[in-house]
Amino acid sequence: MRVASYNVENLFNRARALDQRTWSAGRPVLEAFQAASTLLEEPVYTDSIKHDILRELGRLGLRNGDTARFARLRQNRGRLLRRSRDGKVHVVAQGRADWIGWVELTTDRVQELALVNTARVLDDVRADIVGVVEAENRFALKRFSDAGLVGADGRPRYPHVMVVDGNDERGIDVGVLSTAAYPLVGQVSHVDDTDARGRVFSRDCAEYHFRSPAGARVAVLVNHFKSKGYGGKVASDAIRERQAARVATIYRDLVVAGTALVAVVGDLNDTPDSAPLAPLLSGTDLRDISEHPAFDDNGRPGTYGYCTARNKLDYVLLSPGLFERATGGGIHRRGVWGGRRGRLWPIYDTMTAAVHAGSDHAAIYADIALD
Repeated sequence: MRVASYNVENLFNRARALDQRTWSAGRPVLEAFQAASTLLEEPVYTDSIKHDILRELGRLGLRNGDTARFARLRQNRGRLLRRSRDGKVHVVAQGRADWIGWVELTTDRVQELALVNTARVLDDVRADIVGVVEAENRFALKRFSDAGLVGADGRPRYPHVMVVDGNDERGIDVGVLSTAAYPLVGQVSHVDDTDARGRVFSRDCAEYHFRSPAGARVAVLVNHFKSKGYGGKVASDAIRERQAARVATIYRDLVVAGTALVAVVGDLNDTPDSAPLAPLLSGTDLRDISEHPAFDDNGRPGTYGYCTARNKLDYVLLSPGLFERATGGGIHRRGVWGGRRGRLWPIYDTMTAAVHAGSDHAAIYADIALD
């Protein structure tokens, strides 16, 4: 059995703010979007909140119109704003119940050649189970899989496709693909899991259960932890630590309930030695497949960007029952643009510019001799 994790960076449509050449361009937009979305959910709009709403809408370019380069204001029923002819803008809604609408990020189509190279990565890796990170929705993932990942018999390689919408409004959810030999037999969403500080997961910790050809039950937890890309370091570190702790609890609960074969996969957005990931990497008996003596990283431990050690963000973590059966694994980075010139490692011949990359993340996988 081969289990993989792959951040596909969306398949067909991606928020324009996420696709800027540098974080300095997209980061302010994402921060304003997050702040505005939080403010608009307040039950009562005090004068202070109204002031803050107008400030964040201004940062998004939405004070003078409902559509801007990076964002759109939906006012479907009732009104949030009144824009006067003299140029003044007022928040007229008194709270969340006074109007129906939201702020959303505008999207662009993903480059077609990039989509082809995303499919090439998955076709080359040929995992039995793939934890997919940053899929827009189930329909997008299924259409991509059915059209781009086809077996020799002309049938889709992955008949089992699932994505459950998570807590991220930008359309970057986590999902799974599996072959006919490993049917999906159960699933649990953890989007509403809370701790003492509130909701835990930025997206979801999607829990999928599969049946092996010999009848064994395998659970795969697919994750996408809080990014370091925007928001303060202290705050984002704290969120990732909460997420790691909650995944560790979910894992331990599965083992106690009798599910011994568990893999935790996904983009955890931090390095193995980081404090935020310690509850999961040090506080459980899960083992990183990259620690296996037969794991092949082609001389680079990272899975993102330049693939240096500080860019090790993607994981396949295995319970003892799986790790003791592991025979090896690897990192497939031919779909990642290799540095500024694309030459740090072999890449697909169809990639002649960074925009053609299948993703800026490599796929990571584990091979397991499962009866």
